[in-house]
Amino acid sequence: MVKIGEKIPEFKNLIAYKAGEFIKLDLTDYKGKWLVLFFYPRDFTFICPTEIREFAKLESEFEKEGAKIVGASTDSEYSHKAWFEKELPEVKYPVIADTGQRLARTMNCLIEETGEALRAAFIIDPDQILRWLMISDNAVGRSVKEILRALKALQTGELCPVEWQPGQATLGKKS
Repeated sequence: MVKIGEKIPEFKNLIAYKAGEFIKLDLTDYKGKWLVLFFYPRDFTFICPTEIREFAKLESEFEKEGAKIVGASTDSEYSHKAWFEKELPEVKYPVIADTGQRLARTMNCLIEETGEALRAAFIIDPDQILRWLMISDNAVGRSVKEILRALKALQTGELCPVEWQPGQATLGKKS
């Protein structure tokens, strides 16, 4: 299990669906960039497409901050392809098919009894250190704008108070 402040494992050859094709990716491909890795429970569900669309809608905002988005669930790449092509064609970022549940288990967001992931989001810095995480019950959708705000706060390298927004004063350098 990875904890805040720890380097994420070097996952390699992960199968993913991306904009009409199957690809293999390594999490080390994102070394030198900020990475927002998020998990959702299942394809063909109710809350998940609202979040997935919001990540797609804000993808350019994440990219302005030097961050890449990668989604994941424990569904197969074939399930991803069927669902994304039919209902989510606007999504261009990769979505990992974590059918072996190794990534979800390592990131401590797997529900062992059902084999599905919890609703989880992770911000990983350019050195591949886990800097922020949020895991919630699957019944509650998350705020993608809050994830973007947290990314921007982390990038200041300073202490950011509650409800801090870009352009506002920070509390100074971290000790």
